[in-house]
Amino acid sequence: MFCRFFIDRPIFASVLSIVVTLAGGIAVFQLPLAQYPPVTPPTVQVDCNYPGADARVVAATIASPIEQQVNGVQDMLYMTSQSTSDGSYTLTVTFKPGVDLNLAQVLVQNRVSLAIPQLPDAVRATGVLTRKRSPDILLVASLNSPDGTYDQLYLSNYALLHIKDELSRLPGISEVFLFGQRDYALRVWVDPGKLASLNLSVTDVIAALRVRLVSRHPQAQSHGSYRFRWWVD
Repeated sequence: MFCRFFIDRPIFASVLSIVVTLAGGIAVFQLPLAQYPPVTPPTVQVDCNYPGADARVVAATIASPIEQQVNGVQDMLYMTSQSTSDGSYTLTVTFKPGVDLNLAQVLVQNRVSLAIPQLPDAVRATGVLTRKRSPDILLVASLNSPDGTYDQLYLSNYALLHIKDELSRLPGISEVFLFGQRDYALRVWVDPGKLASLNLSVTDVIAALRVRLVSRHPQAQSHGSYRFRWWVD
């Protein structure tokens, strides 16, 4: 019955089709465009580290208080966490699509601040980092030496000191991660007898080395590249 109406009136059907086509052509120029449309839910990540703790201790002393405070934050869909045996803790909070990511970060940061007094002193000393982060990788770039002049250790150190910070400053970049990162290391043996005669301790030697290294390479200090450990044989 409905189709018969247009069959009996071909001119009306033709005019209606032309009007629909023109309306669609005009609407094409009015449709919103986005290079990166928000097709994935926005996420906020919380990171911290408890040196010397295993996964069970991290879950009990860090994950529990932080997740109790963050749970139920406004517009949250769900959250996932990971506690590792090296003392690292990562919490990923996923929000509803369309939520302002800057506002979501502030909301999570406020909830995490409530849990900080309950965290161990070692965790509070190293700090708890809250940042915006997408679960997907946007771009992967590689460094190589075609003629083999530089090895992987040199390239990793060059990327850390000269490329990572430059990319991190770009608008919209949350984190730049170095895959297979390698760091230079220096092992120093001390003479306990000479330390005792000079009334010095290993801590004094570490402090002197730190001052000397930072004065020679101040750019590495901003990356936290100097980590000092000592063993007693």
